[in-house]
Amino acid sequence: MEGQSFRTKAVHSGLMEGRQFKTKATPIYQTSVFSFNSLEELEGYFEGDTPYLYTRNGNPNSDELAKGVAALESAPDGVAASSGLGAILAGILAVAQSGHHIVAASDLYGGTYHLIKEELKAFGITASFVDFSDGRAIEAAIQPNTKLLYTETITNPFLRVENVDALVETAKKHELYTMVDNTFATPYLLQPYTKGIDLVVHSATKYIGGHSDITAGVVAGRKELIAAARSRIVNMGMNLSPFESWLAYRGLKTLAIRMERQAKNAQELADFLRQHSQVKKMYYPEYVSEQGNGAVVTIELKEEINMSRFFSSLGWIKIVPSLAGVETTVSYPLGTSHRSLTEKEKHTLGINERVVRISTGIEESSDIIRQVEQAISSALLR
Repeated sequence: MEGQSFRTKAVHSGLMEGRQFKTKATPIYQTSVFSFNSLEELEGYFEGDTPYLYTRNGNPNSDELAKGVAALESAPDGVAASSGLGAILAGILAVAQSGHHIVAASDLYGGTYHLIKEELKAFGITASFVDFSDGRAIEAAIQPNTKLLYTETITNPFLRVENVDALVETAKKHELYTMVDNTFATPYLLQPYTKGIDLVVHSATKYIGGHSDITAGVVAGRKELIAAARSRIVNMGMNLSPFESWLAYRGLKTLAIRMERQAKNAQELADFLRQHSQVKKMYYPEYVSEQGNGAVVTIELKEEINMSRFFSSLGWIKIVPSLAGVETTVSYPLGTSHRSLTEKEKHTLGINERVVRISTGIEESSDIIRQVEQAISSALLR
């Protein structure tokens, strides 16, 4: 850079263009745009010769994450979004448009319930919510303009395990698309695409990332549907940043080992709480897969428990509005995830002031059990 001013050197020195390094980990492509050597090379992007132009359109890090999740789901393709809800919206809009109708499970995560019930109205899409454990209720809700059946493989927060095979059979009978949120199960436990589900969505904020330090989503499935979902993400500005993509993909590498430990801890906690005298109801799946039953336990405590004191007595177990990190946490569905539901909707689902959702981490199970027991004992009205 002989002869150039200091200001010019400060901008351009150190750049090693054209060099390739065989790194063990993918570099973070923390760039908003990609550069070209000529107008011909630029035109090559639009002709499909080169993959990247502008990070909103695509980035190696977000592609790596999406392809990684798709591979674990045994799906042909995937695309990353800036949040789980963003991925859900992109997936829905890939198959539904103005004038279409969706049949969705009534026991969804509160944010998803609100998205489908309220926000999709702006797109001209209507929805009906029914009990998906009742096949006849699903059939009865299907209308001539129904396009999609939507549910969760393990529901939030009461952990009902969806009958995916029956859902696919109903969808084929009525020529409908299917979409499931596989966040709680993760592909470690379930791979719905292999059962015939068209689109599988994840809040990668949870178990995919695994460390509570990102917000991200991924939708995987059939290539033509992912192409449509990708178009929505690009053109509606729902892309995931390179750094968060890199962090989520790093988390993906330890998904199996984390889920193995967290599911084991949840099973042991559930076995303990099932027998506890102050637990009115305990929710934990009996069978999800041979790999385990998930890492979330939901309980409803009895009236003798002072709920405020219970939450303040949890010690090292943090109160959070989310789940799935390596640390054990608890959440309060009434005040967080299902806050936006009407009182009638909460009552119908069983969301009340005594429901607690516990997300087990990778700690020693005996320590988790001891801390939860201590909080219950401390909150007992004597």
